[in-house]
Amino acid sequence: MLTFFTTAKPFHGHIGIIQRNAIQSWKSLHPEIEIILFGNDEGAAAVGRDFGLRHEPHVECNDRGTKRLDYMFARAQAIAQHGILCYINCDIILMQDFRRAIERVRALHPEFLMVGRRWDTDVTAPLAFARERHFRPIPRVERDESPDWRVQRDESPHWQEDLRQLALTRGRKRTAEWIDYFAFTRGLYGADMPPFVLRVFWDNWLVWKALDAGKPVIDASRAVIAVHQNHDYSYHPQGKAGVWSGEEAGLNGQLAGGWRHLRTIADATELLVPEKLKPNQLRHWSAAKRYARQAGRVLYYDVWHPLWFAVLDLTRPLRRALRPR
Repeated sequence: MLTFFTTAKPFHGHIGIIQRNAIQSWKSLHPEIEIILFGNDEGAAAVGRDFGLRHEPHVECNDRGTKRLDYMFARAQAIAQHGILCYINCDIILMQDFRRAIERVRALHPEFLMVGRRWDTDVTAPLAFARERHFRPIPRVERDESPDWRVQRDESPHWQEDLRQLALTRGRKRTAEWIDYFAFTRGLYGADMPPFVLRVFWDNWLVWKALDAGKPVIDASRAVIAVHQNHDYSYHPQGKAGVWSGEEAGLNGQLAGGWRHLRTIADATELLVPEKLKPNQLRHWSAAKRYARQAGRVLYYDVWHPLWFAVLDLTRPLRRALRPR
């Protein structure tokens, strides 16, 4: 069927709640789903036991102790039980539409990458999954509940319908730059994957790499509602700025090879719609916009910027002579 692999933050407080929500949603997709949880973060071993996951505590890290994505991709592809894998961020809830999307794409393509946009949604309490025998009760988070979500006290078979309705009515659908799951066939990513850490730009490189290898890249946004549970960035010492624009983020950009090796969901070769897979006719427009943006930067920084300062240097004696004394 499918092997998910992920890594988590420490399982406490609100982030612990939403990570458990995500993991349980993946398990609910099919009895043969495999989940590999990388990292020795607080609570990871216990969650692995509670939910029957394959826990891989060892992860190669950079010199700052940040987990390396290339190690996880290589290790997951080496040990996965299934030929289709999915790296997914540990705050993303999936529903049965994801499983159906995988089955449809697999029936048409022997090799592929499937990605899709996410819906940012406030979820602050455990969802009412039907518990299995090996599940332990999950404590509620000690904070005010979001006005957008009131979890039911009793188990409900309707959690997917309720959550889907919440996401569609009160959630925010993110743009094509936000990529949180990558379903792909084993072997798509090999030893040439740079030693990225989990900051930014690695996700755009993964899309570029599949395209560069000539593999179909499927945009499943119209067929899959992937729910991102909103959270803060307190896990990083510099908060959100550290994640998005810190030194490690800049290094990821260099490792990726710059803007020429960065793509988004809008660059997918095909769209998964209710009726069929169809070519993404607008992907060339996405490429045109990307080159136009870069051309604007080049024009400003490489042409206009040096020219302006050259003019200032040439006219400096005249400007000094005309300066009032």
